[in-house]
Amino acid sequence: MRIDKYLWCIRLFKTRSLATEACKKGQVKTEGNNLKPSKEIFGNEELTVRKNQINYKIKVLDIPASRVGAKLVDLYRKDITPKEEFEKTELLKYSKDYYRKKGAGRPTKKDRRDIDDYYESPEEEQIT
Repeated sequence: MRIDKYLWCIRLFKTRSLATEACKKGQVKTEGNNLKPSKEIFGNEELTVRKNQINYKIKVLDIPASRVGAKLVDLYRKDITPKEEFEKTELLKYSKDYYRKKGAGRPTKKDRRDIDDYYESPEEEQIT
């Protein structure tokens, strides 16, 4: 079975075209090598799929005949993603968090002064 079809069948991607795009962008790898969407996949292979800033590691157990239900997905793949990958996304979430809400517009004068103070180097303070 083609790798893009397999990723779609095990419900890793919502559509087959999204799975194909991921392959073309180099987000699907095996043993560190990028895979083309047309690459044939067999059992007992380990895949690395980058999706939503997480590197999922998947072991292919079997090849489904067609797209399977969500309850049956674990018959065809084993998720061996380390927990550290999920913890990284939590850290990213906290790093993006600050007091201004998204879409609040341009920075105010106070925000601009705070930004300037943050980037102001100690050398400039000694010169003045």
